[in-house]
Amino acid sequence: MVFEATTTIAASPEAIWSILTDAPGYADWDSGATVRGTIAEGEKIRLVTEVKPDLAVSLTDSGSSLKVSDVVPGERMTWTGGMPLGLAKGVRTLTLEPAGDGLTRFTMREEISGLMLGTMVKKMPDMGTTTFERFANGLKARAEAG
Repeated sequence: MVFEATTTIAASPEAIWSILTDAPGYADWDSGATVRGTIAEGEKIRLVTEVKPDLAVSLTDSGSSLKVSDVVPGERMTWTGGMPLGLAKGVRTLTLEPAGDGLTRFTMREEISGLMLGTMVKKMPDMGTTTFERFANGLKARAEAG
């Protein structure tokens, strides 16, 4: 299962990156998420979203510990979480690509897999039109406000 949102932002990748890696700052813009920890290569963070507080809507939104990896500053990073024994795994990738004329394309994509995927799908809202779009729109508004 894959969820994704993309938006074009009138800001540099570096400016957007500084927002994405400022965990306490997530509360200052309409990300719909709370992040605890340090967002950096090899670190563990906790992410909780507001989509449906009584339901862990995805493996990376469950409030469990996520590993930050594949960090290329100003370009991309990955957050990975899951359940033991391969029951479920979520891999969320945040990507920034120059789009010309001072614009940057931001994409957030999550792939969920594992033995419990069928059971989880029945309980999950469409995160692409809820969590992901809210996050992308909030990031865009924050970055473009300077």
